[in-house]
Amino acid sequence: MHLSDLISPERIRCNLDAQSKKRALEQLSELISQNQDTITSTQVFDSLLSRERLGGTGVGHGVAIPHGRLRNSQKALGAFIKLAHGVDYDAADKQPVDLLFALLVPEESTEEHLQILAQLAAMFSDESMREKLRHAEDTADIHELLLAWQNSHS
Repeated sequence: MHLSDLISPERIRCNLDAQSKKRALEQLSELISQNQDTITSTQVFDSLLSRERLGGTGVGHGVAIPHGRLRNSQKALGAFIKLAHGVDYDAADKQPVDLLFALLVPEESTEEHLQILAQLAAMFSDESMREKLRHAEDTADIHELLLAWQNSHS
C-alpha cells in the first residue's frame, strides 16, 4: 500500500497546538473521521486509545505512530499532525513528541497493517526526513515530503 492511498492533504495539519497526548489523539481522530460515512471521531479515538493502553506508540526522536483497528472501516486511513510544541507521550526515549502519524485499518486487516507500520517506522527513523517534516511550512509541503519519501524508497 502506498502512503498516497492512506493520506491526503485534508488529513494533514501543521503547527497544531495540543497540550497533551490525549488532545493530540483527539485531533488525529477528527482528521481521520472527517468525510467518512461509516466511522466517527469517537470510534477512532477509542481505537487509538485502546492501543495506547496496550503499550505506547511513541517510537522515539519526537515521533509517534498511534494506530488501531475499526470494525466499520473498509480501508486503511491515515492522518498526520505536526505539533507547534512537543507533548509528553510516554515515549521510550522520554523525548516530547511533535510528529504524529495515525493509522487506522479494518478490523480483519493484519498483514497490511504490519506492512504499513513497518513502512512508517522506516520513514520516521530517517533523521533527514524528520527534520524536513519539522521545517515544512504547510500541509502541501508535508504531503509532498511523505509521498516523495515513499517514491524514493519503493
